[in-house]
Amino acid sequence: MVKKNVPSMVKDEKLIQKRRNQMIKAAVSLFKEKGFHRTTTREIARVAGFSIGTLYEYIRKKEDVLYLVCDSIYDEVRERLENAIDVDKSGLEKLKQAVHAFFKVMDDMQDEVLVMYQETKSLQQEALPYVLKKEIGMAETFEKLLKHCVDEKQLELSDKEIQCVAHNILVQGQMWTFRRWALHSLYTLEEYADIQLGLMLNGIEKGKVSSSV
Repeated sequence: MVKKNVPSMVKDEKLIQKRRNQMIKAAVSLFKEKGFHRTTTREIARVAGFSIGTLYEYIRKKEDVLYLVCDSIYDEVRERLENAIDVDKSGLEKLKQAVHAFFKVMDDMQDEVLVMYQETKSLQQEALPYVLKKEIGMAETFEKLLKHCVDEKQLELSDKEIQCVAHNILVQGQMWTFRRWALHSLYTLEEYADIQLGLMLNGIEKGKVSSSV
């Protein structure tokens, strides 16, 4: 899936990234408070710290800001997962590291994640497939880790079970954000991650999965 290009009148790539990061931060706070449709580009510019004229040097329309928010979140999640995985560890240890890292980034980026999933429906038609492809890419990261565990005979899973478990991991991490009003009073992040890992691994340890798929 080809990445959507957001045109800019400015040619300095470092300045483009700086200004767009300011827009993203401002937009997340505003979208969280008011929602995408009730937020204006003028408000985004004001909270970001520059004029509406300056804002339009870096984007064409408000939908571009939403796309940039979604794109930057997925990029940061992917980068942090990659940095957290020790390639010298066993398959199961790498899987555990990745799960903890994913839950940690969901905790660190709670507002961004909440806004992204609430407002994805407002993305323009040409941008939505690219963003959804990134969501599938996150699941594929965990699929690869699970396959390594199967290859090392630490887990016994079919291909369809691997896909299902990978998506379950994503939902468990996202749940920390979506149900934070309840979960954060019951667990620390580490407790929550350990419990979810324990429940998952108790169900998929070698020999414990019985499926007709």
